[in-house]
Amino acid sequence: MQINLITGISGSGKSVALRAFEDAGYDCVDNLPVTLLESLITTLEKEMSERVAVAIDARRGQSLTELPKILENLRTHHQVRVVFLNADTNTLIQRFSETRRRHPLSGKTQQTQAATLIEAIDKERNLLEPLRTQAHSIDTSNLPAHALRSWIQDLLKDKPLGLTVVFESFGFKKGVPSEADLVFDVRCLPNPHYDKALRPLTGKDQPVKEFLEQIPEVISMEKDITQFIEKWLPHYIADGRSYLTVAIGCTGGQHRSVYLVTRIADHFYAKKDLAALQINFLSRHRELDSIPAVVI
Repeated sequence: MQINLITGISGSGKSVALRAFEDAGYDCVDNLPVTLLESLITTLEKEMSERVAVAIDARRGQSLTELPKILENLRTHHQVRVVFLNADTNTLIQRFSETRRRHPLSGKTQQTQAATLIEAIDKERNLLEPLRTQAHSIDTSNLPAHALRSWIQDLLKDKPLGLTVVFESFGFKKGVPSEADLVFDVRCLPNPHYDKALRPLTGKDQPVKEFLEQIPEVISMEKDITQFIEKWLPHYIADGRSYLTVAIGCTGGQHRSVYLVTRIADHFYAKKDLAALQINFLSRHRELDSIPAVVI
């Protein structure tokens, strides 16, 4: 059975992600008590279910400490993937303010004083940290709902077994993606932004490609990043990693980083020898997929 556990920080988009799994034909369960997870899987096995998505979050409190061991037991017989949704604190505060929702941990009190929203978010991060370290993480800080659904759909196209490598372009102006494992800064390369004809285009457009292809430093940077990843991929696999996010950033995340992510991802897509190692490759472009933060 393919088991997908959806977890993460409250307000980061878990309901949107769960609906994406539901649209893809998964049996979905929201807010499941941790102690019932194994019973649920046993029941679904009897019903011949093949794919399930379960959302579990910090509302389960200290019982979350039991979850890593439960997932380890389930992995002996099933394919298990953990998807962790995250967002920066300022974005979360804005979303809770706009929706007027209460944080699920804000009702917890110490003596007579309720925890503030920031304290509740910090407590939630600490509770969920053991899950985040073994999960495929997605930072939704600047991600609209439709882009998150698209990223989940892309994730579902790949097998949950083996190492999943995500190539992600981003703009340093909006910060480094929180899920990044390797970060390459390409701001030192000539910037198409300063060409008025190229400014409104992106690294996916042919004129920008032709501009960057003529620059030796761009070709050299692409080669260096590609060789670095090729050299160290076997070591990440040997380390038992399930997910690796390679983030490539320029100033705005529109031209140089998009071009290089596209080129490098295409290179790895074409490497048939890596298929035997069960490596799945995904690519995404944070700034191209993003609009100003909205409630998801």
